Amino acid sequence: MAGEERRSSTDSEKQDNPEKEDKKESELEKYWKAVKDNPADFTGWTYLLQYVEQENNVDDAQQAFDTFFTHYPYCYGYWKKYADILKKNGEVEKTIEVFERGVKAIPLSVELWLHYISYLTLEAYPGKEEEIGDQIRELNEKALSAAGIDFRADRLWDSIIHWEKQQENLKKVMSLYDQLLKIPLQLYSHHFDNFKSFVNSHHPKEILSLDEFFKLREEVLAKKSDSSAEEEDALDEQPPGEEAPPGVESEGGKSDEAEANKLRAKIIEIREVIHKQTEEEVSKRWAFEEGIKRPYFHIKPLERSQLKNWKDYLDFEIEYGSHDRVVVLFERCMIATALYEDFWLKYARYIERHSIDAARVVYRRACNIHLTKKPSIHLMWSAFEESQGNHDEAWEILSNLEKNNPGLAMVALRRISLERRQSNMTDAEALYKEYRDNAASDEIRSFFAIKYSRFLSKICQNVDKAKEVLKEAIQIDKNNPKLHLQLLDLEYQAQPINQETMLETFKFILDSEIPLQSKIKFSQRRIEFLEDFGNDISKLLDVYDDHQKLLKEAHVEKKRKLQESGEDDPSDEKKLKLDGTSTAGTSGINNRTNGSKDLAAAAATASAANDISATTNMQQHGYPYAHWGSYQNTMYGGYPHPQWPSYGNQYYPS
Repeated sequence: MAGEERRSSTDSEKQDNPEKEDKKESELEKYWKAVKDNPADFTGWTYLLQYVEQENNVDDAQQAFDTFFTHYPYCYGYWKKYADILKKNGEVEKTIEVFERGVKAIPLSVELWLHYISYLTLEAYPGKEEEIGDQIRELNEKALSAAGIDFRADRLWDSIIHWEKQQENLKKVMSLYDQLLKIPLQLYSHHFDNFKSFVNSHHPKEILSLDEFFKLREEVLAKKSDSSAEEEDALDEQPPGEEAPPGVESEGGKSDEAEANKLRAKIIEIREVIHKQTEEEVSKRWAFEEGIKRPYFHIKPLERSQLKNWKDYLDFEIEYGSHDRVVVLFERCMIATALYEDFWLKYARYIERHSIDAARVVYRRACNIHLTKKPSIHLMWSAFEESQGNHDEAWEILSNLEKNNPGLAMVALRRISLERRQSNMTDAEALYKEYRDNAASDEIRSFFAIKYSRFLSKICQNVDKAKEVLKEAIQIDKNNPKLHLQLLDLEYQAQPINQETMLETFKFILDSEIPLQSKIKFSQRRIEFLEDFGNDISKLLDVYDDHQKLLKEAHVEKKRKLQESGEDDPSDEKKLKLDGTSTAGTSGINNRTNGSKDLAAAAATASAANDISATTNMQQHGYPYAHWGSYQNTMYGGYPHPQWPSYGNQYYPS
């Protein structure tokens, strides 16, 4: 009713001050525009939330906070602010709902659990504390189940134990202490001191279950009977007049209290063994806990030392801790490292060994909330779903990732591979065409053309179509040597190799508009091919002559550039030294048309003619056979392109 009254009063204020309300709406729209344009603008969100909190409008606050938490659910303080706004406006059920959502989003937030418990206990239903006792106890149990083994959950335990003491449920308090003393917490010694004080303040039969009380009493009485003979002898030796006067008990109350004290001592003695074990566990983790300087969420990057401490702590707990403790530590870690995909991947890989469904939840939280634009974890999630046979889910993950991050080659190739692994060759080919035709640049288009041609030749066994794809790409990206290399690769892989089509491919490449230096390298490769596979010596000599022309052209081009820049040609001195043999070398190669020289003579002459027109020229320009295949791998999104294998100096020495 209170919430309805406030809303009606707000509506009446709007009617009385329309101009003021229009101004407020305009300001609110400005704050909204900032975060809609850039949802990652955390500061913009804080301004929006401050404004709606200041205006105290429930509807505006709900819209703003609900949207904010879809991006940043780990912000404990804003869950509290959200609940406070609703609480201030008398929205009891909505306040409880927000607390429920908050502790579900951050189950390890001790502070949020305490605020929730406090609200339900003291404020939500005034005067009805006894009626909702079971509801409060149930909430306490949920809180301990979610966050009770967190190293810093001390205040939560103290609060719940205090509430049970107020309810005079002493056996429940004892049960809580039995759970608490086994857990390595920051204030473990404080809890043990409180436990001893509790035991010494109550009779054992009030705090123990009947079974445990009688069992413990039997042990104490059995121990007492062993020493009873000695006690009787001591009483017999008492002097006259030392007996208790008539009407005063010598056994009754005093003996009962003595027995109770022995029972108390026994209770503490048993738990002290557990306390020592807990102390050892705390000491093992203390250094890691001391290294945690920022346990809460923030968009600012963590220091490297912090990241290393979390990693080392997780590795320790995985090796030595229980599964429950490992999961809790991971959840603590993810609050502080929510924007680091390495930790999410580590969590997913660990939890997958225990539960497939739990691993799926981890991937979903990471990818749909915290890391919407980080590709690596989305690709891992897609691979995980595919490995589980959920191919539609894997496809959906990749599709959503591509919408958020258009233009990533790794995502495109994973989508294609997914179709190929399902034998959907038609769909895979359609995707290749789509990515090739819609490429943002010629370079990317050529990348997909090369991938497409490999798919056609290796998977579809359609080499002719693969060649067509490459030739079409060459017409568009004429200066890309990788396309020509791929075209040659197709010919080299033919079984048996076809000399005519190979030479036609070389001619097609050398006639294209690639740079002169690339032509020289392809020309070297043609000579090498004919040396290895050619059947006609005259063709080898022809291509050798063509190669010399390319070398000479390269030399002239280099000399021209040096002259234009005003620099001296460093090869001039070498030319003068070789001047006596240069003419003979040139004529020895070029005058083979008279038919008097065979291949051996031409090769010997070429070897001797170490001048500008032959080997020296090649070495000066850095194009000996030994350097073939020195193209650097070019990376497109982490995917290397093929390169010709290097042919070492043992085959073609400098």
